[in-house]
Amino acid sequence: MATAYHHLSDYDAATVPSAEGMRVAIVVADWNDRFTYAMADAAIATLKQHGVADGDILVKHVPGSFELIYGATWAVEHAEVDAVIAIGCVIRGDTPHFDYICQGATQGLAELNLRGRIPVIYGLLTCNTMEQAEARTGGILGNKGTECAVTAIKMVDYSRH
Repeated sequence: MATAYHHLSDYDAATVPSAEGMRVAIVVADWNDRFTYAMADAAIATLKQHGVADGDILVKHVPGSFELIYGATWAVEHAEVDAVIAIGCVIRGDTPHFDYICQGATQGLAELNLRGRIPVIYGLLTCNTMEQAEARTGGILGNKGTECAVTAIKMVDYSRH
């Protein structure tokens, strides 16, 4: 569903299973940190709200969104977690760089999910403007980080049943 029709932070808490005992890695791109850090903060708060202990949230930083692939792969293979949330933000510029980064990061994260060991949650914002990024990181459309955390909890629960 298009974000314009769905507030990213709105969800029915009653539909979210308990996250007690879950371990989650959050891989955060430092590029566009104004947006990615806001998403990471929202993800952390949501995980805690649903029972994930402070010590069970691992936050790792990578330079940019393309590096989310390596960071998420590392977390899957070495971090002993139940899910990985990959958080990045790419904003369209004047060159095709946007297209290459978005396509490459999406492809890499999708391939990691295909391996099926643990869920990797896609938290890459691909925005045309700064205003779109602002709206999706705590603005009028909510925060994508909240949505990613809820998705991680639900996917871990899914994998356990």
